[in-house]
Parts: sequence; C-alpha cells; structure tokens
Amino acid sequence: MGCDEKREPAGGLLRVKDIPELTQDHCRMRDPAKVERIINEFVLGGPERMQIVSDFDYTITKQRTEDGGAVPSSFGIFNACQSLPENFKEETDKLYHKYRPIEIDPHMPISEKVQYMIEWWTKSGELTSGFAFDQSEIDQIAEKYKHALRDRTHEFFADLQRLGIPTLVFSAGLGNSVVSVLRQANVMHPNVKVVSNFLQFRDGLLDGFQQPMIHTFNKNETVLGGTEYYDLVHNRDHIIVMGDSLGDADMAAGVPASSHIMKIGFLFDHVEANMEKYMNTFDIVLVDDQTMDVPRTLLALIEKQHQLNLLAGKQSSL
Repeated sequence: MGCDEKREPAGGLLRVKDIPELTQDHCRMRDPAKVERIINEFVLGGPERMQIVSDFDYTITKQRTEDGGAVPSSFGIFNACQSLPENFKEETDKLYHKYRPIEIDPHMPISEKVQYMIEWWTKSGELTSGFAFDQSEIDQIAEKYKHALRDRTHEFFADLQRLGIPTLVFSAGLGNSVVSVLRQANVMHPNVKVVSNFLQFRDGLLDGFQQPMIHTFNKNETVLGGTEYYDLVHNRDHIIVMGDSLGDADMAAGVPASSHIMKIGFLFDHVEANMEKYMNTFDIVLVDDQTMDVPRTLLALIEKQHQLNLLAGKQSSL
C-alpha cells in the first residue's frame, strides 16, 4: 500500500530533504521518491512489522579502518589460526586471488559468477578437511577484531533489541568467525540469528562445511523455509536489507511480493566502475561510509512514531 493523504505519520509525511543523514554527499539514491515512500511505510507500520537482513563481512565490519589497518574477512580470521596445516593458508590464498576478483568484477554478469563461487566454496571445503581444530583459536583471533565493526554498530544492535526487531545476519563467509566476533563485541542479542557456512566435524577432525552451501549469490530467505526463524519473520513485511556486494541486494528474495524492502548498499571497491550498478540495485548507496548512521536514522524515525502511537493510545484510554 502506498502512502496517501488518508494514511500518514502523525507529523505528516517524511521527506528525504528533511532527514540530514540522507542528504550528505556520500549518500546517493536513484529514486528519492521511492525511498520516501518506503520510509513512510516503515514509520506507519511500526517496529512490529520490521525485520533486518544484513551481510557480515564489510557490512557489519568496516571496509577500512581510520588507521589504515586491514579488517580480515570471517574466513580470514580462520586462516590466521596457528594450528592450520602449513600449506593450508598458501592454498586458500591461491583460491582467494583467483576467485575474489571474479566475485567483485563489475562487468561479469551474476549468472556467470555463480559457477565460480560454487567452485571456490567446494575447493575451500576440500581444503578444510582431515585435521584437528579447536574453536578457541577462532575466538582468540576474533577478539582482536571485535572493535572493527562499523561506528555505532553497538547502538544499532541495541536499538534492534530494544524494539524487538528480528535481525538476520546472512553471511557467505565462515559462521564460526561471525558468531565469535558478534559475541565478543556483545551484540549477539537474542533477536539476532546467523545463517552462514559452519565448520563440520567427523571423528574429531574437520570435514568441510555444513550444508547448505551459502555463497554470495545464493544467500536469501528461501533457504529459511521450514525453520523456526522463518516462522518468526514470515509475516514481517517491512525489511531493511544491508550489504556491500551486488548479490546482497537479493537477500530478501522469497518474502511476499507485497513486502516493502529498503536496500542499503555500502560501496567501497571500484567506486566509479560500480556506481551505476549499485545505484540501479540498491535504494540507498553509501560511498565509503564506515558507520551505521543511516540505518540507525531509519530506526529512530520508526521508534519516534511508535512512541507517539503509544502515547496517543494511553491518552485515549483515560
């Protein structure tokens, strides 16, 4: 349902031009009118209709740090563990340098990338087999990077918990690392669910990854069918999707067609070459923005109207 004169927030319809966080130079949008419509639907629907679907690597974590230090991916955290076989890092580095450029190539169609991603994940699983491994090693490495989350991430997750908004962290990386970082950063609240690739063990030895395989271009809500989390969110039709790669924009695929979805893309690599595709794929494109300020702003607008509704309800019952 679109916003109209009969149905609008108590303070009137919100306009992009009146929301400072959305008018900064690094915040781009192809269709501001569409963004306005979705924001007003979110505000009218309230927190009980919201859900968040977010990527992890370079979406919840930063794409760059202020001191120029590199932030490892969730697989990078695993690869830094000391007990891994000598040739493991060398072989996984070869795979990374072969397949990562394909993953972020702005000119290759996603349909062509998929087979390469399956090859990458399959070969990675084969390498991650046949040796003993202790999860505590991941925890030790992850502890070093618990502060590498985007600025105001702690506040963002606290907002989501307070408002009771289910939050799905969808990662094509390594779930063991994702969960470890989130827990040690104290943002793994009860409303947060991680769907990712988790290590699998057999007879005390690593045995690749648990199924189903989650790669950059197949992670979407269709894999949640029949799960407890799906039952929790299937009637929440107001969705904020956040990611740093084009494939992330489809993470809400599988939800009802009537849903209102705000897609936020964090663009950092190959900015000029990727800009047009990101603008055509995401509703809001944030260029080299290492904060959670824009999604927090959306939540604040939703919460403000929610509080007004609660107050009006109390007054009408007096």
